[in-house]
Amino acid sequence: MSLTPSELVVLGLVIERPRHGYELDRTIAERGIRQWADVAFSSIYYVLGKLEQRGFVLAGATSGPRSRRIYSATAEGRAAASTAAGGMLGDAAAAFSPFVVGLANVDLVDPEQFRAQLRERARALTEQITAVEVARDTRHELPPAARLVFSYTLATLVAERDWLTALETGDEPS
Repeated sequence: MSLTPSELVVLGLVIERPRHGYELDRTIAERGIRQWADVAFSSIYYVLGKLEQRGFVLAGATSGPRSRRIYSATAEGRAAASTAAGGMLGDAAAAFSPFVVGLANVDLVDPEQFRAQLRERARALTEQITAVEVARDTRHELPPAARLVFSYTLATLVAERDWLTALETGDEPS
């Protein structure tokens, strides 16, 4: 039984160390995970419940002013996460993109509107690149996996922006 990307994100963080839901949310925010994974705060406890039902995490309570359930990964959860991560790394399935659908129908768009949309997309990509660089540079002691995610994200954003720039300047993008 495979894991969804959001399940793997949550389980991976619990494997790093036992955590409660609020700590998971804080870690997701601190590492900028929401820039590349769909893990809303409102879904964290839902995902934890699913992982618990499947035997991938165990929940225990802590004492104190706020009794919170601390989730720990099980051996089965570690094995499932390893299998899922390996499968996701090797999956070269095409990601469906509305942008590609738009490109496939570019003949339906006024040429000036097309150029304006490309410029807007390039501007938005530049903003995203800056935001990712700031997020990466303001985080201290990132785990190696988080550094890889920032590196990959920046490489893909820069590649698309460069492709758009080449298209805009009349160079044939390859």
